Amino acid sequence: MGVIIKQSFKNMITTYFGFGIGAVNTLFLFTYFLEKEYYGLVSFLLSAANLVWPFMAFGVHNTLVKFYTSYKTKEEKDKLLNLILLLPLGVSILMGMIGVYSYSWLLNYFDAGNELVKPYIWLIFIIAFATAYFEIFFAWSKINYQSVFGNFMKEVFHRLCVTILLFLVYFSVLSVEYFIYAMMMVFVLRAIAMQLYAFSLYKPSFTLALPTNLNTVLKYSALILIAGSVATILLDLDKVMIEHYLPIENVAIYGIAVYIATVISVPQKAMHQIIHPLTASLLNSSDKSSLKDLYKRSSLTLLVVSAIIFVLIIVNINELYKLIPVEYQISTTIVLLLSLVKLFDNMLGNVNSVLFNSDYYRIVLLFGVVLSIVAFVFNLILIPKFGILGAALASFLAFAVYNISKLLIVLNKFKMQPFTLDTFYILMFVAGLTVSFYFWEFPFHPIINIALKSILVTVIYIVVALRFNFSEDVNQLVRKYWK
Repeated sequence: MGVIIKQSFKNMITTYFGFGIGAVNTLFLFTYFLEKEYYGLVSFLLSAANLVWPFMAFGVHNTLVKFYTSYKTKEEKDKLLNLILLLPLGVSILMGMIGVYSYSWLLNYFDAGNELVKPYIWLIFIIAFATAYFEIFFAWSKINYQSVFGNFMKEVFHRLCVTILLFLVYFSVLSVEYFIYAMMMVFVLRAIAMQLYAFSLYKPSFTLALPTNLNTVLKYSALILIAGSVATILLDLDKVMIEHYLPIENVAIYGIAVYIATVISVPQKAMHQIIHPLTASLLNSSDKSSLKDLYKRSSLTLLVVSAIIFVLIIVNINELYKLIPVEYQISTTIVLLLSLVKLFDNMLGNVNSVLFNSDYYRIVLLFGVVLSIVAFVFNLILIPKFGILGAALASFLAFAVYNISKLLIVLNKFKMQPFTLDTFYILMFVAGLTVSFYFWEFPFHPIINIALKSILVTVIYIVVALRFNFSEDVNQLVRKYWK
């Protein structure tokens, strides 16, 4: 875990820096510099692109991580890398042709509701294509155990560029329409930068020769395409369906709550960059003992780190909403439901890496397809009835079923589970800390209240976590940097 913790810590710092910039954009710059309708438009375009890009990538970013270490010669590795580069291009061209022929249908789809979206529909394809290749080249760097630069580009670069663009809009240098086009170009430039970095780590010899186990690779890519897309679909489906049932500004309002809750997932995202290829390597070498140890320790470490973030969000949410325009404020219940989803995700440790790099990914595929349909039905029923609260409830139910399914699959097939008695103690402590501080408000400015409450909660949490040794890996990291 030493290398994992070291790179994960660097990635977590980078990711939180990016999320800090994103928080300023999401909570303040977008809400004050753009009209609600255009903020909702931006949120919709990015959510729709997130639904599309996994299909363009055709799962090859996961395929690369799984199969790369199984090849022993440079020639075979180069054949795999060439396939990884060409396959998404072919799929994207096919999807582009379908998009061209169905463009008039898409325009008619938006006639009945949010017509503001119509001129920008084609940008979804460009953003999705750029994101697909960015993820492929990011995986390229991860198989070389270099994830820090890619993580910076994934979490910081585009948010920093958006900050600059928003200020250009504020100072009337850019119109809102050109801002949206410029934002699209940011994603294209990010993909190009990631490609140059990946090639600097390892540039294959280009050939049209195909890897020897082509059928296995293609079958895995096709299946993992759906299985690996489930989390993305479950995450962004609600926002896309909100746009269909409610005025588009509701996408922005709901998106703020989603972004706040997503901060909890930062430790998991940071650790995943390095733990994913390592898990694949352990599975390829059949090292079950190390795999089991990694499963438990990653779960406990992620829970310890993400739990304090969960507490800070919930106890400060009312004060935080006082800092943004009234029209963007929503029920605390929505943030709580979405935050619980993210906390549960962290508790699973490296379960996704175990499943997607094992021979049991077909089972995940089956559950994923079923749960995507269930999530669609949940949103179909709950959004018209409860509005954005219904979207949050649908996401909570869908992710709860999905995560429990993954836990049961790993328990059944690998005879291991990530939880210990410490997991229960941490959850009880977190629940008590949250309830104790949620109703305690200081009579000061919201920023001062947030700072005071955050300091008190953090100090109490760190003292208890270190005293009772919630996670040995976290304790070692704290001692190292404390010195």
